[in-house]
This record gives sequence, structure tokens and C-alpha cells, in this order.
Amino acid sequence: MPRHKAGKLAASLAIAALLVILPFFLEASLGRSWVRVIDGALLFAMLAIGLNVVVGYAGLLDLGFIAFFGIGAYSYALLASPQFGLHYPFWVLLPLGAVVAGLFGVILGAPTLRLRGDYLAIVTLGFGEIIRIFLVNLNRPFNLTNGPQGITLIDPIRIGGVDLSKTYEIVGLKIAAVHSYYFLFLLCVIGSIILSLRLENSRIGRAWIAIREDEVAAKAMGINTRDVKLLAFAMGATFGGVAGGLFSAFQGFVSPESFKLMDSIMILCMVVLGGMGNIAGVVLGAVLLTALPEGLRYVQPLQQSLFGRVYVDPADLRMLLFGLALVLMMRFRPQGLWPSVRREHELKGEA
Repeated sequence: MPRHKAGKLAASLAIAALLVILPFFLEASLGRSWVRVIDGALLFAMLAIGLNVVVGYAGLLDLGFIAFFGIGAYSYALLASPQFGLHYPFWVLLPLGAVVAGLFGVILGAPTLRLRGDYLAIVTLGFGEIIRIFLVNLNRPFNLTNGPQGITLIDPIRIGGVDLSKTYEIVGLKIAAVHSYYFLFLLCVIGSIILSLRLENSRIGRAWIAIREDEVAAKAMGINTRDVKLLAFAMGATFGGVAGGLFSAFQGFVSPESFKLMDSIMILCMVVLGGMGNIAGVVLGAVLLTALPEGLRYVQPLQQSLFGRVYVDPADLRMLLFGLALVLMMRFRPQGLWPSVRREHELKGEA
């Protein structure tokens, strides 16, 4: 085997081993709550990968992406809970949630085909808020979503008789629910990455990039911009729908408060901070922005022990640091922490 291939194989095996032991290491060093944080980071990574299709590849600014996450979550919750007395298996519900979210992606994309920039952002923002308000108010006259109370007792994911919500012991090692869901989410993220890379290198992906660079030129070259933009919205929404279904099963509870505008902005920031158009950067941004708020929780007891009182609330500090990081990024590294080579050259004005 050539040396460079052997090096890549060794690096891949090392990364795989690190990902396998990561949840157990975090639990042993920082506590089980951090395993839940990483589970959440993987779900946000899936969402960021989906938004990257819309924003990073096609250049369509979407501030209502969290709506597709909610659609996928409620699609799973309604058909796997006592709400209607239905308990379909997850392998039916996850594809169904993806399809429903994809259809809503087309519904969003159809009236926005002529919009760009700020106008597109405002319309997508409104779409996200409309979906959340519908979820809040669809409890009368017919109780569909149970309103602001949300839906509880959602069925966990079961694979071949293995209930991921239970704790198992394998070779003396306890596998709790957070560990089982971690490995499931990790597989889903890997699948999302592979699918996204295949899309990027396909004719459709090149058409998205052509539209992002110059829609008029792309149309002049024979690209059906209408269909291609609709496909971008649908594909991005599909990722959101799958992530929503996984979130619903993991939490066992969903409510409209989980799908606010701030979450859409946070997902967009993950894409921008990590590096638009680069999958590795997008995943990095998702992990950083999910772990940062949890890390700042230690600031409060630290202030208490050093000064005898809390001067800066961790929630306020989080927003201050978050805003400062974005300002510094836009000033010194607008292409993101880990940009795609093409994007980096574009922002530097290179051919």
C-alpha cells in the first residue's frame, strides 16, 4: 500500500476510535450531562449541513430553517405517541418526516423564487414564525398539536428489539440511553456528510454553485434556476426533517418553544462561523456553538468563589462573547474558521 494511502487509513482509524470512546471519556471526566450536549451537537450538525445546502451551496439566505426541524419533530411525535394512539416504528416515521419537511421546503421556495438577499431573509423568517405559531394554536377547534403544552410520552427509537432509551451492559461496560443515541446520531451525521458531498460534486451541486455566483449567468447557460432553487430548499428541509424526528424520539417531548427564531439564527451562525460551503467547517461550527453555552455555565461558580458574588450572568456573557466572536470573524476571517478552498479564494478576490 502506498505511504500516503496508509497514512490516510491510519488517520481515519484514529478518528473512528476517538469518536467511539468520546462519550465514555466525557462521562468519566465531565459527567453524563456532557454526553447529552454532544448528542445535541450532532443534531445541530445535521441541521447545519442541511442549511449549508441552501446557504452555502445555492446562496439562498434562509432565516426560518428551524421550521423544518419542528415539522420533522411533530411528524414523528404525532404518529408515535398517545396523542392519536398511534405508535408507528421509527423506520417509517423518519422517512415520512423527511418527505413532509421536503414538501414544506418546496412550499417555502415556490413564492420566493424572485427574491434575493434581505427580502428572501424576511420571507423565510416569517415562514419560520408562522409554523411556530401554527404549532401553538392548532389545539382548537381540533386538538392536533396539543398547543403550547406540547406532546409527551413520545416513543423512543427501537432497533430490532433494542430500545435505545434503556441501559444495557456489554462486556462490563454500561451503555446508557445517551450513549446509544450518540452512536445513532453519529451514523446519521456521517450519512448526511456523505450525501452532502455527493450532492456538491454532482451536476445539481455545480448548478447550485453557479446560481450562488451569478444567477443571471447561470440562467443564460441553460440552468433551470427555478427547479434547481426549489430542489435546494427541499433537500435542505429534508435534513431538517430527519434531525427533527431524531430529536423528538431522543427528548420524548416536543413543544413549540423548541423551535424559536433564535434557533434559526444560531444554525445560520454555525454555518457562517464554521465556513460556508465546507462540510467540515459546518460541523466544527455546530460543535463549538453547542458546547460554548454549556462551558460558560462554569463561569458562575468561578465568579462566586473568586469574588464572592456573580458580576456577569452566564447567559449575558454568552451573548456578549457570541456577538464579539461574530464581529471579529467578519473583520478578520469572513470566510469562516474552516472555509472551503473555493470560498476562500472568492473572498480574497482570486481567480
